[in-house]
Amino acid sequence: MRQHRSLAFVLAALAMLGPFSIDTYLPSFPAIAADLHVDAVYVQQTLSVYLLCFAGMMLLHGTFSDSFGRRPVILLSLTVYTFASLGAASAPSLTALLVFRALQGLSAGAGTVVGRAMVRDRLAGAEAQRMLSQITMMFALAPALAPIIGGWLQVWFGWRAIFVFLTAFGLLVLLLCSRALPESLPREQRLAFHPRRILRDYWMATRHPRFLLPVFALGFASIGFFIYVAAAPHFVIDVLHLPETAFAWLFIPLVSGMVIGAGTSSRLAQRWSRRRIVATGYALMLGAAIGNLIYCLLCTPQVPWAVLPLPLYTFGMTLAAPVNSLQALEVFPGMRGLASSVQSFVQLLLFALVAAVVVPLIGNDARLLALAMCVFVVCSTLCLLLLRKMLR
Repeated sequence: MRQHRSLAFVLAALAMLGPFSIDTYLPSFPAIAADLHVDAVYVQQTLSVYLLCFAGMMLLHGTFSDSFGRRPVILLSLTVYTFASLGAASAPSLTALLVFRALQGLSAGAGTVVGRAMVRDRLAGAEAQRMLSQITMMFALAPALAPIIGGWLQVWFGWRAIFVFLTAFGLLVLLLCSRALPESLPREQRLAFHPRRILRDYWMATRHPRFLLPVFALGFASIGFFIYVAAAPHFVIDVLHLPETAFAWLFIPLVSGMVIGAGTSSRLAQRWSRRRIVATGYALMLGAAIGNLIYCLLCTPQVPWAVLPLPLYTFGMTLAAPVNSLQALEVFPGMRGLASSVQSFVQLLLFALVAAVVVPLIGNDARLLALAMCVFVVCSTLCLLLLRKMLR
């Protein structure tokens, strides 16, 4: 049990790279634009580039780990991430910042993808669900802490200090993994690295509805709250009329729901059926999304009322998310790394598209943000209903 908790802590630290790389610098968008002499709209593209590279590389992290082992892929990616963060801290122009953000995106996702495969390498069933929930519960602290840390670093030292912080965090996680992360995929179980076979496996995965439906269900549900993360500078400063140090008003409710939901999912793993856990989670998400829309249509958004539906939504999301994730991974037991890669790629591709296309159009309007949340959770629900019909 203690060994499992230690592994969960290490994998949670790895997973934190993603939200730290997104959320810490959100309060600095206006300062970056002013310092680099560009419009704030172009600074938004540093988030989109990061997410697109993050999503694209997701397809390879898991495949590489299936062939070369989990640990080497993680250590190499952490090394690249640390140097990319240092480069971003000293970027002299928007072009240079975009390049280093791209490198961050290419390397930051290994922990999430390979970590999920490592859990399934070691555990199955309720035990795997419990560990995934524990990882989510710990890693969910990152979106709450990141904007607070970023906001104060911006006030005290400027935006470059945020990337110095990311450099230090990447180095710390690299040292932690080099000492405490064991290999979970023995050499005899690794797959030969043949591009033709890999392409065939990807083709098979992307045509398998029992795999794709839970993947898209998880992706659409996650977008329901991610639109608020991506729109945070607009939502907090322009809609709620709060200062750049007040991002906690958004992120603490979001993350509180995630932490409590993940902890509840872990405790219910051996008590409730998967179907009951998922049904409860989706009922909460739908209720929160509808309540949020009604409030935004009838009232002028202000704290705390404008953020109260968000923790209920993220509670339901993280209650159901481990089940959705395991349902997808269990379809391909012989290539969990690849399955985890596709799962993460779809989710991050959706995130990138929303950040690049949807948020710039609706980020300043609380009503449209609430409507988008409703649309995405309905799409997620439809995916699960189709999956349930298929499994009958």
